Amino acid sequence: MGRNQKQTIYILLSILIVVPMGFFFKYYTGPGYKWFNDYAGDIAYEIFWCLFGFWFFRSRAAVIQIPIWVFVITCIIEFLQLWHLPLLDEIRATFIGKLLLGTTFVWWDFPHYLLGCILGWFWLQQLQKIGYAKKSQS
Repeated sequence: MGRNQKQTIYILLSILIVVPMGFFFKYYTGPGYKWFNDYAGDIAYEIFWCLFGFWFFRSRAAVIQIPIWVFVITCIIEFLQLWHLPLLDEIRATFIGKLLLGTTFVWWDFPHYLLGCILGWFWLQQLQKIGYAKKSQS
């Protein structure tokens, strides 16, 4: 199996782990449910977008740039939650719109976005190593 194909499989497996984990956090009802519902999903959300970006851009530079862009864009989306245009509210009223755009501005989302991007960066570093491992190590 080629190293790029192996990396692609690991990216896909990572996404298949992070997405259900994010949904689990959003609907978790056990101890600490408030934090899991409100913030753990933010961390998984950031990691997902880092992995999604890495699916398309796999250079060493992308490993650093993707988490930065994910953080900037999700912060912009968070601030957009302060803006209640009818079109945005219509999108937010749908399940997918609620997941992608959120519904309520919360300052505490920002540190969790940062944590998610840092974890996403570490994750991408590991995936990058898989893609560029020396042939003798494969």
